[in-house]
Amino acid sequence: MKVNGVAYRPIWPEADGAGVGIIDQTKLPHRFETVRLTSLADAAHAIRAMLVRGAPLIGATAAYGMWLALRADASDAALAEAAETLVATRPTAVNLRWAVDDLRATVRPFPEGERAAAAFRRAGEICEADVATNAAIGRHGLEVFRRIHAEKRDGGPLRVLTHCNAGWLATVDWGTALAPVYMAHDAGIPVEVWVDETRPRNQGAALTAWELGQHGVPNRVVVDNAGGLLMAHGQVDVCITGTDRTAANGDVCNKIGTYLKALAARDNGVPFYVALPGPTIDWNLSDGGQIPIEERAAREVSHVQGMADDGTVAEVRVTPPDAEVANYGFDVTPARLVTGLITERGVCTASTAGLAGLYPDMAGGSAA
Repeated sequence: MKVNGVAYRPIWPEADGAGVGIIDQTKLPHRFETVRLTSLADAAHAIRAMLVRGAPLIGATAAYGMWLALRADASDAALAEAAETLVATRPTAVNLRWAVDDLRATVRPFPEGERAAAAFRRAGEICEADVATNAAIGRHGLEVFRRIHAEKRDGGPLRVLTHCNAGWLATVDWGTALAPVYMAHDAGIPVEVWVDETRPRNQGAALTAWELGQHGVPNRVVVDNAGGLLMAHGQVDVCITGTDRTAANGDVCNKIGTYLKALAARDNGVPFYVALPGPTIDWNLSDGGQIPIEERAAREVSHVQGMADDGTVAEVRVTPPDAEVANYGFDVTPARLVTGLITERGVCTASTAGLAGLYPDMAGGSAA
């Protein structure tokens, strides 16, 4: 996708082979800055501090993090330590462990002197596979959007509501939930997006609105609690979100607040879709109740970052100094509230049978 007309991905290997470049998403939308990762510690910090975020991009960053670690020390002990360090950064996103386990399995057969090169090759393959996967999700989602738009009686634009950020900034390119939006827009289908601000980190207001605007897709930012009102007044034709982890029965774990959107959609007869790549499915979990819910730092809730009228960027407190804060990062939307799952292999019901039908080679065991 493009930034000011220039093609970018949120992660890339540097041409000189010295490190990995990333877009620092904590600076968006006020500043566009890139950061260089040259060590395992850099990669772990980038994931933990959310310089990169979104399950597929976290997985890609972890893959390159394994390469950076093995470049310094390719022993079995260092390999195990690198894997442990990276997996501990974000416990909810299943792509993280998937990528780390994949890299470990890939490099183990190689002599120590060849492991770093093998890891670099495999990290690149994971990134390119993610791009192809997301493009396929976009094509399948485009057909869903095309049908919904064709069924609109007023012939107006397709009004999409999304939560958090599941665009190209959350992946290696295209995005998951936003891939159908971009493809519909590029195909000439009029699309308008309601963008949830997505507190507490405002990924919607800061990232989704920014990248949609860069691509020329009409969008409007709304507070998180506006979704029910918009749906009740017929202002939403379809909801679509991404997911950080999907259980084998179709329960989906996504940014906190997704469950409430699904409830409002069900009550108002609005289709609610979730877009996801295969590696996001955790076949070892029978239902979403087994997904660990990440509790993040209180400061994310008690403080907010913004730009003043004079152009300075500052972080300010919005709670009383002594207020206690609970910051749950995710919630689980039951499969019964999900109209369908849009994957790189097609669209299916949010159910054990639906997922197994698309992934017979993975169902019943670990996708890793």
